[in-house]
Amino acid sequence: MNLFLDATRAVLIFGAIMTLVPMLVLAERRVSALIQNRVGPNRVGPMGLLQPLADVLKLLFKEEITPARSDRVLYTLGPLLAFAPAALAFAVIPVGRGLEVAEISFGALFVITATSLGVYGISFGGWASNSKYSLLGALRSSAQIISYEIAMGLALVSVLMTAGTLNLSEIVVRQSHLFEWNIFRQPLAFIIFYTAAFAENNRLPFDLPECETELVGGYHTEYSSMKFAMYFLGEYIAMIVMSAFTVSLFLGGWNPGFALPEGALWTAVSVGVFSVKLLAVLFFYIWVRWTLPRFRYDQLMQLGWKGLVPLALANIVITGIIVTLWDSLTGS
Repeated sequence: MNLFLDATRAVLIFGAIMTLVPMLVLAERRVSALIQNRVGPNRVGPMGLLQPLADVLKLLFKEEITPARSDRVLYTLGPLLAFAPAALAFAVIPVGRGLEVAEISFGALFVITATSLGVYGISFGGWASNSKYSLLGALRSSAQIISYEIAMGLALVSVLMTAGTLNLSEIVVRQSHLFEWNIFRQPLAFIIFYTAAFAENNRLPFDLPECETELVGGYHTEYSSMKFAMYFLGEYIAMIVMSAFTVSLFLGGWNPGFALPEGALWTAVSVGVFSVKLLAVLFFYIWVRWTLPRFRYDQLMQLGWKGLVPLALANIVITGIIVTLWDSLTGS
């Protein structure tokens, strides 16, 4: 029975993610149109709502071209590796009270590890394409992940020091009331973590691995048809996972700001609260992409190593002092 319930939760949550992706693509197009004073997609279906379906059908029937001198095994494996780790990471994120596919004691560590594996798909695809543009994009992505993963991990350490656990469900439970949210307890860690999340997802202003003005399309220049679509699917799923992770770590997860009573109705309310927070964080992703210009590569590296990493280390020291003083005062 427990296995059946776990499988049902997995199917429902994965189905919700796959439904959210086309909605997110449409939202990105409409929001960018509003920011740029354009109309946006409005021809396919009522108010352009069927535009994502048209995009999928177009890619499905596109000719699939494999470069003659590519490494065919890694070339095919790259898009899959860009997609699978991000989808796997969502398994431990609580989307409502008691609603996650798997609750493990090191959930926070599992998410940050699984999401970082997506760079292998980009690296394999960029190298196997046998294109200088793709290879440069893959190298940029690898360097970017290494730089900003350190800052992200250090910001996460500060949150874990405050919460005292790696279990994501427990971290959410300990943010039951509004001013217990970690965005108030760890504001600097939130800024560092969220900035690093943009870099890890290759989103503007940190989209140097694909940078159309310099690298044509970067790591996916030589991809077409559904392989090309899988790279974008992986990018959007990774964006959803990182947004959900941010909500769980800093914004109280499924908590509305007060303790929820017991009952199935309030469990449904917790899912709704989580969904609203998730959509708000995703909207900010889109807003930033169509507002800020792209950094130069030297600026990207300088911000990571000379800005975020020292700030994250300083935040750990400050957090350690505060936690130690608090424990000595309370006797815990």
